[in-house]
Amino acid sequence: MDGSGVATVVALLGACLVALLLVLLARREAAVQREQAARDVAEIKDEARAMLAEAERREQRAREREQAAAAEQAHATDLAKRAREHERTAAETDRAAERTLAAAERSAAEQLARATQEARETVERAETQARTELEAASGLTADDARAELTRRITDQAQNDAASAVRRAESQARRTAEARARRIVATAVQRTAVPTSAQSALTVLALPSDEMKGRIIGKEGRNIRHFEALTGVNVLVDEQPDSVVLSCFDAERREVAQIALEALMADGRIHPQRIEAAYAEALAGADERAVAAGHDAAERAGVTGLHPTLVRTLGRLRLRTSYGQNVLEHLVECADLASVVAAELGADVATARRGAFLHDIGKALTHEIAGTHAMIGADLARRHGESEDVVNAIAAHHDEVRCETVEAVLVQVADAISAARPGARRQELDQYIERMDKLESLVTAHQGVRRALAMSAGREVRVVVEPSEVDDYALPQLAVAIARHIEADLTYPGEIKVTVVREIRASATAG
Repeated sequence: MDGSGVATVVALLGACLVALLLVLLARREAAVQREQAARDVAEIKDEARAMLAEAERREQRAREREQAAAAEQAHATDLAKRAREHERTAAETDRAAERTLAAAERSAAEQLARATQEARETVERAETQARTELEAASGLTADDARAELTRRITDQAQNDAASAVRRAESQARRTAEARARRIVATAVQRTAVPTSAQSALTVLALPSDEMKGRIIGKEGRNIRHFEALTGVNVLVDEQPDSVVLSCFDAERREVAQIALEALMADGRIHPQRIEAAYAEALAGADERAVAAGHDAAERAGVTGLHPTLVRTLGRLRLRTSYGQNVLEHLVECADLASVVAAELGADVATARRGAFLHDIGKALTHEIAGTHAMIGADLARRHGESEDVVNAIAAHHDEVRCETVEAVLVQVADAISAARPGARRQELDQYIERMDKLESLVTAHQGVRRALAMSAGREVRVVVEPSEVDDYALPQLAVAIARHIEADLTYPGEIKVTVVREIRASATAG
């Protein structure tokens, strides 16, 4: 064999060895895969056996729960059956007892009737025998003796009654006036209230000196805008470390106070922020009224009021009568009426409630026609108050007749609260009435949107509708308003009329 043949044989042997190695490797890989598959199958079988065991345990627990539920249901059924049997037995026992009691009552009634009849017959026999013996002894018949005895008793009773009436009248005259004075003095002394302190000013403390400059603004821009918007004069130089709000209208003054406090707390004061604070202060008026109503009812000791009545009472926090705050007057009247009612032995709760609500109609007199007493009585009746309370409200100015003692006590409390020294001042109400008349006179002119009396009535700022009054007509309108004031209003000094026409334009960049 030559060299090429040997190489060929060697190549074939190499190829066979390689093929043999590949076969061995393939068999080994197949054995490994079979072992892995066997392990996977074993794991799957283990998991299946575990899941089967868990399912069997769950099924066993479900069977146990079903058995327990069946046992409980059987027990409940047994209890219900026993309860029905017990109810039936009790009903039968009650019926038997009722029959026994009825029989006993009938027997007792029969025995009582027989005893009564026997006693009546015995008494009649005794009276007949006594009458016969008395007639024989006195020589008078029974009718004559009865008439004589009746006459004597009647005469004696009339004499005794006349003497008692004379003694009672004399005693009443001696003690009535002293007792009345004592009751009123006790009520007033036990009701410690301040004198009238209503004014047209509100003082706010400044948190810092530089806050005064922010309120004024550049060239007075902020303070002018605030005054024009709220209708309230802002005095920054009247007192150190404070600012004074001046306005006859308590509602305007309150809104301006809340708005200015919010601005000072925020620190940012400019026209846009002033308008936002003013809008927020206006929006919170209803919440302030409800809070004031609840506070007054709590101080007066009156509970269970309808929410509408509470809100209406809260509106009176800004109302005054001759300088006396109406809401404080109601709280004071409730205390006075309760004290007087307790002294006299009347219904304290009714007197307190009627006195607290008697002027509630004053919050609605500008909305509803009629007197405040009748408006308040109708409002109270519609919101669940008793007829005694409604009568006390309606009768406190004698527009209707007082039907209860408590209604009279409400009148007494109202008179005491209004007449006590320092309670009222007439000058403030006259001033407010003059300011209202001035604003109403100005707003009657065509084109006027709003009129604001400021500086204690020495200045009127008039805001006109730009679409109805042009710039050229402003001087003529100011002169016309001034002439109208001169002709129809009595006032001290001079009144400056300032007419303002403002046009605003806005746009939004999208």
